[in-house]
Amino acid sequence: MNLKNISTSVPKKDHKGKVSGQLAYISDVKVENMVYGVLYRSPIAYGKIKSIQLPDLPKGYEAVGAEHIPGPNYVKIIKEDQPIFANEWVNYIGEPILMLVGKDLDILYRLLDEVKMELEEHQAIFTLDEAIKQKSTPGVTMASYEFGESLESISAIEQGACQMIEEEYNTGYQEHVYLEPQGMLGIYKEDEIVVQGSMQCLYYIKNALITALACGDNDVRVVQSPTGGGFGGKEEFPSMMACHVAVAAKAVKKSVMLVFDRSEDMVVTTKRHPAKLKYRTALDKEGNIMSMCVEVFLDGGANVGLSSVVLQRALLNSAGVYKIPHFHAKGYVLKTNTVPNGAFRGFGAPQSFAGIESHIGHLSKLAKIDALDYKRKYLVKQGDPTITKGNFRDPILMEEMIEDLLNSSDYKKKKAELQTFNQQNQRYKKGIGTSLFLHGCGFTGSGERDHIKAKVKLYKSKEDQVSLKISNSDMGQGIFTTLSKIVAKELDIPYEEVLYPYPDTKDVPDSGPTVASRTTMIVGKLLERAAKKLKAQWQTGVEQEVTEDYVHREMIPWDEKTFTGDAYPAYSWGVNFVEVEVDTLTGNVKLEKVYANYEVGKVIDDRVMKGQIDGGLAQGLAYGYLEKMTSKEGRIQQKSITDYGPPTSMDVITIQSKVFDNPYADGPYGAKGAGELTLIGGAPAVQAAIEDALQTSFQQIPITPEVIIESLWMKEGEEG
Repeated sequence: MNLKNISTSVPKKDHKGKVSGQLAYISDVKVENMVYGVLYRSPIAYGKIKSIQLPDLPKGYEAVGAEHIPGPNYVKIIKEDQPIFANEWVNYIGEPILMLVGKDLDILYRLLDEVKMELEEHQAIFTLDEAIKQKSTPGVTMASYEFGESLESISAIEQGACQMIEEEYNTGYQEHVYLEPQGMLGIYKEDEIVVQGSMQCLYYIKNALITALACGDNDVRVVQSPTGGGFGGKEEFPSMMACHVAVAAKAVKKSVMLVFDRSEDMVVTTKRHPAKLKYRTALDKEGNIMSMCVEVFLDGGANVGLSSVVLQRALLNSAGVYKIPHFHAKGYVLKTNTVPNGAFRGFGAPQSFAGIESHIGHLSKLAKIDALDYKRKYLVKQGDPTITKGNFRDPILMEEMIEDLLNSSDYKKKKAELQTFNQQNQRYKKGIGTSLFLHGCGFTGSGERDHIKAKVKLYKSKEDQVSLKISNSDMGQGIFTTLSKIVAKELDIPYEEVLYPYPDTKDVPDSGPTVASRTTMIVGKLLERAAKKLKAQWQTGVEQEVTEDYVHREMIPWDEKTFTGDAYPAYSWGVNFVEVEVDTLTGNVKLEKVYANYEVGKVIDDRVMKGQIDGGLAQGLAYGYLEKMTSKEGRIQQKSITDYGPPTSMDVITIQSKVFDNPYADGPYGAKGAGELTLIGGAPAVQAAIEDALQTSFQQIPITPEVIIESLWMKEGEEG
């Protein structure tokens, strides 16, 4: 298949294997001399390990712990605060202390129950509110950033305000619910350890293994297995599992398989950070914004992991898509003795957008102006400064996207019809809500240049087939297809002649992790340039190889200390409209219509993009009203998908979506990032729609039936 228009859909590279069920995921793999591992985990939230007593282990069964780690006992991420095996202190319920390995899982689970441990329990911090009260206690604040206008100058503006509005907004956990739970296999060989499994970031894992095993670059190898979904949950967490199986394989000189069942996966893996956002906004007598101060608090859980970077993203998105006069933001990641929180599609932005869209919506009610009209007054435009003194240098199509949805949804007429419906119906109430949002593409600031330094390679065989040699993982988002298309189009060869084998660090350079809406834009551009180079020197029937290195776009230099400069090379944009019906007797919310417009530069494959839109919106909407996860005394309460309640096919309706062309010069064929953007608008739009239906305000997500019924009771009490 030759590609005339890059956006025209093609059969996905992994389509046949997936639909036929023939694709072997990590739990399907069996290798010679393989044993299973199970983890003994901390039963308490915070305390000291006094002693461990193992049961009599049958022949062929062994225990592996901190004493078997050749290198330092921490998982290399950013800070050295996450032990591979806890060996002195435990910091959360479920923290791994040791691993039992052997042939039979039933025997291993029986032995696990017979392990006896003496612990000295200490006072734990269980909630974000407790952590906020103790944030000045050493060790509780794990990261903090502050930027914007000085508080002194904002204070002077506040003195002249007609009205000061202060709001607190809370967001909960969100669970990734990838189809395939976490799994990792450590293959023992005399001269190397091979780790393969379900993962997003091969070189994160490789670097963690080199540190843990105190070995050389050639002594470990990381191979991605077919991966059944990631959403950020397989960004940093697999590094710890990889260390577990690699240390165990080295200790017992056998291959070790570690696969979680769903309940273990839900209780001990990273989640989206619960957050508290505080807004203090000065208004003039017409209800116009004079200044705004935002404080963001993230619950980091027991280890910092990637939380400092998640906080950066949350702060960078704290003003939403708005040009707010006189803006100040400050944020903290706080430690609690709960399961560590980490990467999740959107990386701090969904919390910020849920908060700022809600706050702006509430300000519009005070000004007695339609929320969308109020939001449009403050929309950023091309050439405007960002909140970090960077620049929105590319065209912004938000006004066109809004106008398009106003027409296709018949918004003004719909508002009037819903009002009439609500006046005539006692039990059922209908509403429509909107959200406006953006997402920065790629790593924050100069991360791509200073930390990632991506490299790609193209290899052409004697048969003139071209293989992509990159470290990026397809986890269902479709990059096997989109990146192959970019290379095929540039080389003007059939799409089928481009191969993209599962990445293996022995064979591929470090092209960076599969995160941050960067793969198509950054890695795709490098592949486009590499393909151009290969085309210029193409020799039929000859083996050839070309490489290409990342080149940074000239921008306003980023300063992480002062939080100033261009945070991103480009932004993708979105507008969502959501219509709901609320049953005031049960509190149940039913989606009626969902409209979505996006601008992601240029779409590389229409069907892949539609998959991102439908999947991202399902996840984002559910974050707003369906998915409820709680921690009680440090223990996650939802241990099954049924307990947690993600959307089923009965909850998701047809999504009317459209993508606007706005090619970006530094993206392949004009493409920008799309993976995270599609999730972000769902929660704020569904909240606004529920508020519109019930004519009330909420200060949190998810807005579950219980939250709705409680708010209706309070409203009745106030009116009565």
